[in-house]
Amino acid sequence: MHLFKSAVIDAPIAEIWPVLRRFDGVVEWNPGVASAEIEGGKASDQVGCLRRLVLPDGGVIRETLLALDDREMSFTYDIVESPLPVWNYVATQRFVPVTMGDRTFASWEVRFDVAPENAEAMAEVVGVGIFENGFAGMQEFFGR
Repeated sequence: MHLFKSAVIDAPIAEIWPVLRRFDGVVEWNPGVASAEIEGGKASDQVGCLRRLVLPDGGVIRETLLALDDREMSFTYDIVESPLPVWNYVATQRFVPVTMGDRTFASWEVRFDVAPENAEAMAEVVGVGIFENGFAGMQEFFGR
């Protein structure tokens, strides 16, 4: 399955990228994450670091930072453990300055495998529950 979502965040990229590039910074702007920590004492911007997310319901998701590009202002990660019935989940977030109004274009894209009987539900969980709600959290945290 492939999903793509985008939004415009009412804040300049110079303000949001320092927070968003920290792999454990997700807890600051995403209300769907109760806590986030980097395992094993690695830096939060070190490719290969593993973050452990605890969700408000107590569920745990573990993700690996696969790529971080400060020039392109993007990062890619995969899920290695999750209560979701998905596998081969690899997502990328990208951020581009919107010069008119000093805002930021944000995109979130993922490819993952899912059993046919779970496809519709996972499109909703990931596309709306994670991506759209994540963008709303960014807007609330960074917006003017």
